[in-house]
Amino acid sequence: MQTIQYKEEGAIATIQLNRPDKKNALNERMRLELETILGEIAHKETVRTVIVTGGAEIFCAGADISEIRDTKSAEDAYRHAREFQRLFDQVEALPQPVIAAVSGYALGGGCEFTLACDFRIASNTARFGLPEIKIGAFPGGGGTQRLARLIGVGKAKEMIYTGDPITAEEALATGLVFRITPKENLQEEAASFAVKLANLPRLALQASKMLINRSQELELASGLELEARIFSGIALTHDLAEGTKAFLEKRKPNFTGN
Repeated sequence: MQTIQYKEEGAIATIQLNRPDKKNALNERMRLELETILGEIAHKETVRTVIVTGGAEIFCAGADISEIRDTKSAEDAYRHAREFQRLFDQVEALPQPVIAAVSGYALGGGCEFTLACDFRIASNTARFGLPEIKIGAFPGGGGTQRLARLIGVGKAKEMIYTGDPITAEEALATGLVFRITPKENLQEEAASFAVKLANLPRLALQASKMLINRSQELELASGLELEARIFSGIALTHDLAEGTKAFLEKRKPNFTGN
């Protein structure tokens, strides 16, 4: 792959954006490579958690402006927006929890990428922003929809209307990130949290992710019915039987992912 690096260490998969000369800007090739690897990860039961990073200096400066500049019609612009929305939908729908390890700038499409992840861990150098308004546009990769759901309408309007980035500390205060760490410790911190998630019962974790995601689109009664139906399936798993037995025996459970 030309624009990303991929590795698996035990149950942890790491995807690193790798266009350093372009500040990891998202272009069509990167989108296609990400779609391919995410499709493969989704079917790997051995992968329990995914980390997405841009490296120590920058997460992602946004969409590749040269591709936006080449847009010739409204239909081209619509297709471009929908392609990246589908990529971020794919991230959000991945069965495994996804952790964005963010150092430096996560702007525009890069910020939208992190919004589709389950967790965002930031280095103290991280900056999150949706600056599209400053070139006469607005976030078209899901930013107007996901940001408000995460941090509330008021703060989302401030970030999108002004286009000004916020610091890691501001992101923590709004709930956009849940942990800040020194830059040199970012990967270690993300890996440690990934291992914690990877050691949890796989099927219950996947069900929890799906149900929480669906809760954003279902009215309460339908969400509760779906929750009960999914719980009835989880009740028959090995890991629930093992977990309850271990609790009663006052020992650490041995989850197998089944």
